[in-house]
Amino acid sequence: MGNKDYSNNEHKNSGITWKSILGGDILAHDFFKRQINLLCLIVVLTIVYIDNRYSSQREMIEIDKLKKELTDIKYDALTISSELTEKSRQSRIETYISEKETPIATSAQPPYLIKEDY
Repeated sequence: MGNKDYSNNEHKNSGITWKSILGGDILAHDFFKRQINLLCLIVVLTIVYIDNRYSSQREMIEIDKLKKELTDIKYDALTISSELTEKSRQSRIETYISEKETPIATSAQPPYLIKEDY
């Protein structure tokens, strides 16, 4: 009877079959019992890896969105700057003033520096 228990136990520990894998009996195998700490570490590291990858993908999406927004803002600033340059040209200002019929006119004399003596 003791010999029969030993052979049954040996067959139970050494046989890994598809049925034991699918049925979950493989987790009761001696190898898995001895390596439970390593398996837990592998599971934890896998979860950390997946979380890290997910976080980095979110950050990459945010970076792409911010780059696009920055490009749009740069184009807007360039457009506004060119409009300001166009509106502040002397010929444009003179045309605007003449259309409004104001008493302001362009000086015929060039500007000169007034020196003060102390």
